[in-house]
Amino acid sequence: MRGPLDELYFNWLYRQVADPEHINPSYWRLMKLLYTKEFIYIVGNDEDRSEDGKELRYEFIRDDGLVNVDHSWMRLGCTMLELLIGLSRRLAFEAEGEPSIWFWVLLGNLGLAECDDSQLYPDHFVSEVLDRVIWRTYTFNGEGGIFPLKHPQQDQRRLEMWYQLQAYVLEL
Repeated sequence: MRGPLDELYFNWLYRQVADPEHINPSYWRLMKLLYTKEFIYIVGNDEDRSEDGKELRYEFIRDDGLVNVDHSWMRLGCTMLELLIGLSRRLAFEAEGEPSIWFWVLLGNLGLAECDDSQLYPDHFVSEVLDRVIWRTYTFNGEGGIFPLKHPQQDQRRLEMWYQLQAYVLEL
């Protein structure tokens, strides 16, 4: 994603999880990395989670009153930022609470919640964490992934994200 529309959309996404004018510390760098990394699904039905993330674009267009948006932009792949916001909204519905709070819980599960702009961390660290999620190289119980469990019934690397989310909610 590139261009002025992307900047407007990125700012809108950021406001979904943090007020950029009042958050301290800032997470712009981390959010940009999440926004530039495409989520690739390799397990059946995770396409649905990708579509949840891409659905945010329609909400953005409605909220900002935009018209004549390029259809090719709408069809671009889901970013990791969109995926995490979509999952946080599902969690807010399934387990109650605010999507923005759930977003930060998910970042904490990934070990990224401490990666604010004041921290010196290499971009490849974030990329490795996101690759671990995409390629499902986390552990059997989901440790290192989005939904770590204490008592998994199945190998979390083989389950679609919806069932990982459900198991996570049941353990809460």
